[in-house]
Amino acid sequence: MAYGVLKFLRSAVLGLAALVSAAQAGETIVVASTTSTEQSGLFNFILPIFEKESGIAVKVVALGTGQALDVGRRGDADVVLVHDRPAEDRFVADGYGVERKDVMYNDFVLVGPAADAAGVKGAKDATDAFARIARKGSLWVSRGDRSGTHSAELRFWQSAGVDPKGQGWYKEAGSGMGPTLNMAAGMGAYTLADRGTWASFKNRQDLIILYAGDPKLYNPYGVMLVNPVRHPHVRKAAGEKFIAWLTSADGRRAISAYRIGNEQLFYPLSK
Repeated sequence: MAYGVLKFLRSAVLGLAALVSAAQAGETIVVASTTSTEQSGLFNFILPIFEKESGIAVKVVALGTGQALDVGRRGDADVVLVHDRPAEDRFVADGYGVERKDVMYNDFVLVGPAADAAGVKGAKDATDAFARIARKGSLWVSRGDRSGTHSAELRFWQSAGVDPKGQGWYKEAGSGMGPTLNMAAGMGAYTLADRGTWASFKNRQDLIILYAGDPKLYNPYGVMLVNPVRHPHVRKAAGEKFIAWLTSADGRRAISAYRIGNEQLFYPLSK
């Protein structure tokens, strides 16, 4: 009798464990992120590694940073991974996100036609490069989508003392980095791009990198759990597992390993 009871209890425990494991394996989280993490190919590289290790699937909603944060504010995502530090800090301070954590960085590059009519190659810094484009009235394509790249671009115009809105040379794509680069390539225009998307962009035509290397072009990415107190349906445990992995040694190795050719596109930030 005792043996039968023990056997039954053991079977019940094993069955419960199997159900828990199966439930976790079938779990999916939604990550609202920037177009650069998707269009650069980074997520296609690192997410299968995480999913294999955790059994948690990740669905990515790729938008400009401002729109990605809006998705988080509405509670339509479990995790937000973006690249506009002031906006990220507001997101947490306003109670929409929990504890922003550093993930990685790359940099912005200023690309344009090889002829470089505005003389951007000779700029002393990024602000001077923007000022030269404005003085020359050279065509510029802005993302115009409230993304992290768009926010960075607007800061550079401001520091150059330029209000480009309404200028005939200033065009707004209102879309992600890839379509913006396509538009710039087709028009022979200048634009600001994140290095990751630029490296994976194939339709360059006459566009080349004309200016890079200013410390102000540094482009850090942060990750936050959407606040489960504000949105109780948020998958807190699974979201925290993803954030923990992304910022762990394993996650940093995966980020570092992603390359196009021999070029590393993202650099993990140490804890």
